[in-house]
Amino acid sequence: MLVGVPKEIKNHEYRVGLVPGSVREYVQNGHDVLIETGAGAGIKASDEDYIAAGAKIAPDAKSVFASADMIVKVKEPQPNEWVQLRKGQILYTYLHLAPDPEQARGLIESGVTAVAYETVTDSFGGLPLLAPMSEVAGRLSIQAAAYALTAHQGGRGLLMGGVPGVLPAKVLVIGGGVVGTHAARMAVGLGADVTILDRSNRRLAELDELFEGRAKTRYSTYEALDEETDVADVVVGAVLIPGASAPKLVTREMLKGMKEGSVLVDVAIDQGGCFETSKATTHEHPTYVVDNVIHYCVANMPGAVPLTSSHALNNATLAHGLQLANKGLDALRENQHLQNGLNVHHGLVTYKAVAEALATDFTPAEKALG
Repeated sequence: MLVGVPKEIKNHEYRVGLVPGSVREYVQNGHDVLIETGAGAGIKASDEDYIAAGAKIAPDAKSVFASADMIVKVKEPQPNEWVQLRKGQILYTYLHLAPDPEQARGLIESGVTAVAYETVTDSFGGLPLLAPMSEVAGRLSIQAAAYALTAHQGGRGLLMGGVPGVLPAKVLVIGGGVVGTHAARMAVGLGADVTILDRSNRRLAELDELFEGRAKTRYSTYEALDEETDVADVVVGAVLIPGASAPKLVTREMLKGMKEGSVLVDVAIDQGGCFETSKATTHEHPTYVVDNVIHYCVANMPGAVPLTSSHALNNATLAHGLQLANKGLDALRENQHLQNGLNVHHGLVTYKAVAEALATDFTPAEKALG
């Protein structure tokens, strides 16, 4: 199979779909790899590095899309990319289709087989291809919040961990999954006063044991959200319903009770955001203010640390990518966890939560694959 990797073109996106080490794995499995020139520049990987790993270099993205049997990316295809996709081609990348009907229509009309990293599952009930970027985003959320809290950024002028004799910032983390856990780890490490909300008593018990009292846990209710947002200096939105739009947990009304210069970081923004006032931002213009509360809603947070992110992502996606390259659609038929990643196939929406969010017809993946 010819595997193609175009350069990412989303605003300030420096990650790359395949690092040179992964290219070598595909080549060793008998596949050809075509890399757009400069695709690895963001991780300091030159065209020569890719050639040494066994790849061929394409002069532009058009050449990659026109030639490849499978496209491996990081972020969802942009409008000028999805029009280049075609039936019989496999797209393997993050998609986040539920809040993005325009992209969904583009993929449906292209006829491409679109496999989304974020809905591939594992035998432990996890989302293994989403997890590494969730870890990165969770940790970055606290770095972003700490910077936004500084006075010259319009924040409250607080040091996250305080100093002896001065209280630290209060950090509220909504959601105790991978993002929330890593956000809490970073905040605790900086000395912040951390509270985690979740609706799973089992998960709250696990978090309580994990943090050994260094972070507080609380069952998430509307009352708890009201009370905790009122006193928080930082709120990290870390909720996830796989493949579906994120629920709006922090309302506009709640903002009125928050401190002036406090910070909201919406890590769920790829799925539409979990704050009512959220709208996607970029690394170039990461924040905006509503009711004196700073909102940080960058939709590709891990793109800020592409070297770490690209290698972490490749570690997670390589095995499934090789299955797709080795077996094509049979890989989806034979591996239920990989099949769970199939969102669109030959014009059909094959992931139920996406179909529901887009109010369109749903076709089970096994039926669509035949």
